Amino acid sequence: QVHLVESGGGLVQPGGSLRLSCTTSRSIFSVNAMAWYRQAAGKQRELVAAMTPGGTATYVDSVKGRFTISRDNAKNTVDLQMNSLKPEDTAVYYCHTNIDYIPYWGQGTQVTVSS
Repeated sequence: QVHLVESGGGLVQPGGSLRLSCTTSRSIFSVNAMAWYRQAAGKQRELVAAMTPGGTATYVDSVKGRFTISRDNAKNTVDLQMNSLKPEDTAVYYCHTNIDYIPYWGQGTQVTVSS
């Protein structure tokens, strides 16, 4: 079992930046992929970015070149740096992992991009 806690959301103007952080209750990065999802109002949850245990990062096309996923093994954190934010990035962002085929989610953090 693992607990995931997100932080760092908020209100930002278009073109601005935010950094989300997900803290895990124990060290899991060496064997488990980590991911950030988001869910906008009235839409399905979508995968935004993911990182494999080996450190390979992947992104949905809509955020490539703007978002960066990273992790700190010593701190048990996985971050999502979001630059050049757009109104369509507005959503609740969730941290996610699977352990032994069981999905784990954080509580989510709201990101609102608006002028």
